[in-house]
Parts: sequence; C-alpha cells; structure tokens
Amino acid sequence: MSQKGNHVKFIKLTEFGTLTAIVPEHKEIAIGTLRSILRQTKISLEEFENV
Repeated sequence: MSQKGNHVKFIKLTEFGTLTAIVPEHKEIAIGTLRSILRQTKISLEEFENV
C-alpha cells in the first residue's frame, strides 16, 4: 500500500499475477469510480454486494 495525495494504491500478489487498485480517500465515491476499482481487482458487483 502506498499513498499519494488523497489516493491510496493497494497491491495484491496472486497466483494469476498482480492486482493493483487506486482508491480515492473520500467519504463517498462515484459509482463509476467504484466500478473501475472492482474491475481492477476482478471483483464482480454481486460479490461486492455480498461482502
């Protein structure tokens, strides 16, 4: 994890490669931003809703 300004970079190593997500550090984020984060981390909207 690293941070630059108000964005946090999360990195996870998996057997399939490296997943990286840049997440803005705000109270609320736009739905398009959330979908982009989910796409970067290969998490479906359904999986996210079940968390």
